[in-house]
Amino acid sequence: MTTQELLIKAKEAKRVLSAITPEDIDRALGAMADKLIENTDSILEANAADIDAARGTISDVMIDRLLLTAERIAGMAQGIREVAQLPCPVGRVLKRHVREDGLVIEKTSVALGVVAIIYESRPNVTSDAAALALKSGNVCVLRCGKEAHGSAAAIVRALREGLSAANLPEDMVLLIEDTTRQSANELMTADGYVDLLIPRGGKGLISAIVKNATVPCIQTGTGICHIYIDSAADIDMAVNIVENAKCSRPSVCNAEEVLVVAEDIADEFLPKLKARIVDHRTENPVELRLDEKAAKVIDGTPAGENDFDTEFLDYILAVKTVKNVDEAIAHINAHSTGHSEAIVTRDEQAAEKFTRGVDSSSVYVNASTRFTDGGEFGLGCEMGISTQKLHARGPMGLEELNTYKYIIKGKGHIR
Repeated sequence: MTTQELLIKAKEAKRVLSAITPEDIDRALGAMADKLIENTDSILEANAADIDAARGTISDVMIDRLLLTAERIAGMAQGIREVAQLPCPVGRVLKRHVREDGLVIEKTSVALGVVAIIYESRPNVTSDAAALALKSGNVCVLRCGKEAHGSAAAIVRALREGLSAANLPEDMVLLIEDTTRQSANELMTADGYVDLLIPRGGKGLISAIVKNATVPCIQTGTGICHIYIDSAADIDMAVNIVENAKCSRPSVCNAEEVLVVAEDIADEFLPKLKARIVDHRTENPVELRLDEKAAKVIDGTPAGENDFDTEFLDYILAVKTVKNVDEAIAHINAHSTGHSEAIVTRDEQAAEKFTRGVDSSSVYVNASTRFTDGGEFGLGCEMGISTQKLHARGPMGLEELNTYKYIIKGKGHIR
């Protein structure tokens, strides 16, 4: 099926979906979760083929991002069930105004229509996106990268089986077959068919879509996330937080890429951090890329001119030393992608200055940046993490996949 033929199907499904009740959608989501579990073996088989084809072309860290296990598939199914339990956002009255003459004006939440997502090598995005789109009243059009296409196709077959079992049209979830740039270009310019396009992947993908799309799109994903260790930080807490933010899963966008350290605490903190994430780490020790002042305290690789503007997605951490919280804020705002930043400190005034001054979607005090996630934020799962400011910011859940319209109720009112 061509991309254009698929978009025509999506537009027709959009018309049908508007008449389906929230209860029917919840029932379908439950069936979709069940079918994911039932099809675990076939999904894992397709994923194994994807991984075999990708070995040698992408890093081991990115292989982990592509990898599915029975446990991860069970987690995907659980994410769908959690989305089904959330309140339906469609039809919710956001604001109500009654004029003196009795005219009632209601600002009402409505679905966007057809939501398309272009993503790369994370097959779990397939089920997350489909569940959120359906629950928020939208048709979902998926276009994944070639590395994950076999896995995504197997997942979509299971999801469509669930829709069919619930007596709903399978075309509410559609996967584009073409993985070339042509299909991406067609989605970017699908005026009249796509109501919102969400890119989820690396800097190159996101930049290309933001630059070339003629349909509405949201900038998501790229995460040059910083953690600032203030002079008033608890050292042991700081080491634990940095280890989690960098090492728990470095291939994801909420992983720490840059460590910013106050000069007054660097001599005590940096050796302890190096011992934890480099010297005593038998698997995947972190490569520290140090500025001149940090290099006087510990050994590491000299930081290059681009290291503070790079999303490594690997066991690499750039280290910058600063005088104080003001200098930390200035550095972060100059190099951040607007995703997630954190401060570790026992000084409440420093924490308040940091949260006010840092211009990112999620700002933490004494916590790892790894919490920037739809599931962790109580959204069930996420469509992506918006790093822009208009319409949506941070993890995108159901509310961010709705827009609104005004419904005005009168009794023969004329102006």
